[in-house]
Amino acid sequence: MYTKEQVAKTIDHAVLKPEFTDSDIREHAEMCKDYGVYSMCVRPCDVKYAKELLAGSDVKVSCVLSFPHGADTSGVKAFQAAQAIKEGVDEIDMVMNIGKFLSGDYDYVLNDIKAVVETAHKKGVLVKVIQESGYLTLEQVAKACELSYEAGADFVKTSTGFGAGSATPEIIDVMIKTVGDKMKIKPSGGIRSWDTAVGYLDQGADRLGVGSTKAVLEGSVANGNY
Repeated sequence: MYTKEQVAKTIDHAVLKPEFTDSDIREHAEMCKDYGVYSMCVRPCDVKYAKELLAGSDVKVSCVLSFPHGADTSGVKAFQAAQAIKEGVDEIDMVMNIGKFLSGDYDYVLNDIKAVVETAHKKGVLVKVIQESGYLTLEQVAKACELSYEAGADFVKTSTGFGAGSATPEIIDVMIKTVGDKMKIKPSGGIRSWDTAVGYLDQGADRLGVGSTKAVLEGSVANGNY
């Protein structure tokens, strides 16, 4: 059995929709503080503002990088990481280069992740690698996990919430079996109920990417795609 507070402490609350305004960011920050989530995950342009809004609370600021397609060049990704760190980010959720991975160019993918990891780790910032698992077979999920580990990343993560598919128990099982003893696991996308959230924690997930945090923590079922 989990308490509401225990589950909240595993949640990166996603505030990532393109139409969100500054007012929306403020509203979500207040909710994050009220519920005591682990972090508020924002767009790169919102890092500085989120840091100000959450000052004095235990809620960390995480941000996405090269979101949602992962197709920026490695140099741009490293620059984005440095910019977010300068503005106070605590953790970075980068999107893997999905097209290069599906092309079998694993050296590119490895070095792309490394470029962000090396920039972030110099400042003590953790890196999560979003695979966008809905585009991958389970065998490819395992391969992407191995590349993320080899590149030095801290977490593997399923989905952006904006691409094909979402987290599934089957995908999380593969992630845990492949790198669960040496990396942390973050399901994201499709976590819209308490039972789904707790199910992933029971499987061994370490963090949850949730957009409908209030609904999940209050035991109702949220609509939408994140």
